[in-house]
Amino acid sequence: MITVITHYLHYLGFGLLMAALMVELFLYKTSVSGSTARKMASADAIYGFAAVLVLVTGLLNVFHFGKTPGYYGHNFIFHIKMTVYLVVFLISIYPTINFIKVRKTALDATANYPGLVGRLLWVEMVLLLVIPLLGVMMARGYGYTG
Repeated sequence: MITVITHYLHYLGFGLLMAALMVELFLYKTSVSGSTARKMASADAIYGFAAVLVLVTGLLNVFHFGKTPGYYGHNFIFHIKMTVYLVVFLISIYPTINFIKVRKTALDATANYPGLVGRLLWVEMVLLLVIPLLGVMMARGYGYTG
């Protein structure tokens, strides 16, 4: 049963990750109210929590509850999937720093973000959409060279 729960939390975490990013994209403008800036910072905190949940449950699946670690080690699709996840993590740092900087803006004041934040959010979304495809490919045996 722990295997089922771990896999379920992995999928749930990924859904939460995507939902939080969608909220950020929906709220993003280069100038927002302090209230919206706080909502974006909260959404980004949820995004971060979900990213950690996905990573932890994913590692548990690799080392304890999924196929053998050797299967993942010999699967180039897995390596692509992890690389995409790492790239998304690295890209997300800049928006997160900006969300943290303005999260305490007065509710009736204006918070400003660089235009690059919005573009990076879109890049994150596109890259995150590739990860489930790679996961399905792995589950079907694609990429295994062992």
